[in-house]
Formats: sequence, structure tokens, C-alpha cells
Amino acid sequence: MARIIAFLLLFIPGILSVIGIKLMRDTLFDDFHPIFFHTSIQFIVGFILLIGGFWFIGGFIVHRDRKKNLIKKKD
Repeated sequence: MARIIAFLLLFIPGILSVIGIKLMRDTLFDDFHPIFFHTSIQFIVGFILLIGGFWFIGGFIVHRDRKKNLIKKKD
């Protein structure tokens, strides 16, 4: 059960990162979604989703490695 929860904790931010990449790509290829008022807002939202997803996954991996003592703490 714990592995399923851990998988979902990594899967959901991964999906948000993919959506962020898609929004940025759509902005560059002039495919505008009517939810956003301007293409630059669409690009910024996509960039925030991409960075947020990477940040969460990276933090999860660092936390897990510190918990298993694979990363030495700075003195």
C-alpha cells in the first residue's frame, strides 16, 4: 500500500509537469487555449507547472536519500 501511495505522489506532479510542457509548446506553436487571457500567461502557467513538478520530484528524491543516509549532511 505504501508503494502505491509513493507512486501516486510522484505520478501526479509528473503529470502536471507534462501539462506544463504542453502549454509552453502550444504557446510557441500559436495554439491558444481560451482559458488564458494572453499567450504569455499561458506560457508562464506552463513554466510554473513544469518547475513545480520537477521541484517536487527532486525534493522527494533528496528526502528519500537523506532518510536512507545516502547523502551526507553538511556540517
